[in-house]
Amino acid sequence: MTTTATLTERYISATIRSLTPEVQDDVRAELEGSIADAIDARLDQGEAPADAERAVLTELGDPGILAAGYADRPLHLIGPKYFLVYWRLLKVLLWIVPACAFAGVVLGQLLDGAPTGTVIGTAVAATIGSIVHVGFWVTLVFFILERAGADTGVKWNVDQLPEPTQNGAGRADAIASLVFLLLGVGAVFWDASFGFFPTDGAPIPILNPTLWPWGITFFLALFVAEALLAVVVYAHRRWTIGAAAVNTLLAVVFAAWSLTLLVRGELLNPEFLSYVFTDSGVTEETMRILAVITGFCLVAFPVWDIIDGWIKTVRARRG
Repeated sequence: MTTTATLTERYISATIRSLTPEVQDDVRAELEGSIADAIDARLDQGEAPADAERAVLTELGDPGILAAGYADRPLHLIGPKYFLVYWRLLKVLLWIVPACAFAGVVLGQLLDGAPTGTVIGTAVAATIGSIVHVGFWVTLVFFILERAGADTGVKWNVDQLPEPTQNGAGRADAIASLVFLLLGVGAVFWDASFGFFPTDGAPIPILNPTLWPWGITFFLALFVAEALLAVVVYAHRRWTIGAAAVNTLLAVVFAAWSLTLLVRGELLNPEFLSYVFTDSGVTEETMRILAVITGFCLVAFPVWDIIDGWIKTVRARRG
């Protein structure tokens, strides 16, 4: 003959079954006593026994949650102890890893001579895969740290408080932009006047001399426009949507113009290419790889310039 377990017995059984055998008896005794006292208190107030028992167990809540409290077992994936470290690391990796994966796959596919569709499809798939892997593995590591109770070693103290910063564009940014642009202009003139590539005799120019005067003039005009943009941004003490849009336009024009010249064979000096082919023993395949890398850089740097401008704009608007 079997007897039907009461709600209290069922509740206690559900609570202690996930606990270690060493503590089950103690928890059972504690729960039996506390539940009985709570039921007696309600009975003294005139409640029916069945209603009193149901009300007490309802107030105690889910037995799984109660058991987690007894076992000191967290019921969250990443708790407050590790969350800020986890979130900061995850954001940094999601900024860096997918971008590097995309750029690396694009460069590798281009060097392999893959068609455009294959390059785009493979790069996008690799980027999505890198995002998934970063999210999964970083979360898994901190999940294990949470459950193991390990110490990440990251301790906060007041010395880590950041210095107050202005939301606008600083003088250092403007000076750095102008210096970089001046170095670029100087490099173009040096290449045209003295040559950059060393030979057994006099150095030879790397850029095609036929770009003078109009091609180089257009190139220098882009540099001047970038310099003026840096001055305007500094004068306003912040990046604006207009400044970011102009910066994007300049970067796109530079990338499109330089890539067009590279593909048409008008960017590099034929004498430079001839010297590399005949005197240096460089194969045609090596030159193709160098051309791909050059084209990749002509796109990568403007793209980063565009992204950097919009990031600064968003930060300035938030500020």
